[in-house]
Amino acid sequence: MSSTTFKVLTVIISVATIMQISSAGDPDILTDFIVPPNTTPDGNFFTFTGFRPIFSPSTISAFKVLKASKAEFPALEGQSVSYAILEFPGGSVNPPHTHPRSAELLFNVQGSLQVGFVDTTNKLFTQTLQTGDLFVFPKGLVHFQYNSDTQKPAVAISAFGSASAGTVSIPSTLFNTTIDDNVLALAFKTNVSTIQALKKGFAP
Repeated sequence: MSSTTFKVLTVIISVATIMQISSAGDPDILTDFIVPPNTTPDGNFFTFTGFRPIFSPSTISAFKVLKASKAEFPALEGQSVSYAILEFPGGSVNPPHTHPRSAELLFNVQGSLQVGFVDTTNKLFTQTLQTGDLFVFPKGLVHFQYNSDTQKPAVAISAFGSASAGTVSIPSTLFNTTIDDNVLALAFKTNVSTIQALKKGFAP
């Protein structure tokens, strides 16, 4: 193989790799939809009823997320979409977290929410959303939502460009796993006793 041919092939492979990385997400499927083994699809297979409870009269007492990802709704497999409904009692927060496989488009349908995300230069982008507002959290960036009104609940709907966007909770990941206390103390420039106190708040 000549050096020119080798260079051309190297460039082609490099470009193909970059294109694959830049378009990373749910893989395309070669059929209309994916059906789990031993399942005969009908209208029920393509219907999700897990959001019905939000339309029943109830008091929102704690922050809650209702998900319709491929785990809860298998018909989403291969469709590159999913949904979540977030319910916030007054004064509650959805702690800082990321979705490694998708951006999040949040639609505020009740109350107001303070939202924000931090980009890779550590710049914070924040907004106070009113009913009817949309906000996008870019893929993979740390973000949060907070209902600062202690008297009124808030409700939002989130759409994702993945059937399984994934959620990595920053506080839980750091303080509810087995990361060594010394590592966390050094990372946060504090002492082990402070880290242990934080971990107690996340103990089951």
